[in-house]
Amino acid sequence: MRTGIDCPHTAGWTQGQDGVWTCRRCSTRRFTDYGALRPPGLPEPRKPSRAARRAADRSAASYIAHRLPRGIRWGLKEAELAR
Repeated sequence: MRTGIDCPHTAGWTQGQDGVWTCRRCSTRRFTDYGALRPPGLPEPRKPSRAARRAADRSAASYIAHRLPRGIRWGLKEAELAR
């Protein structure tokens, strides 16, 4: 008996109860008769609060400001810096 990882599932599939299909060779199971796990329609877009957006901007600016004095050159690759 081959494991599911090694089996190419060419021996065919047997349909079981509740939409469960089983490989005849390695007993790997597939579940096919279930609905989408997400409710119908598109998800509602979420926009962070103004305070959260400001905090993210300040954090990014602080990170950039602290990295620049250490020799980071924006837009250049390390190989170009080594020249």
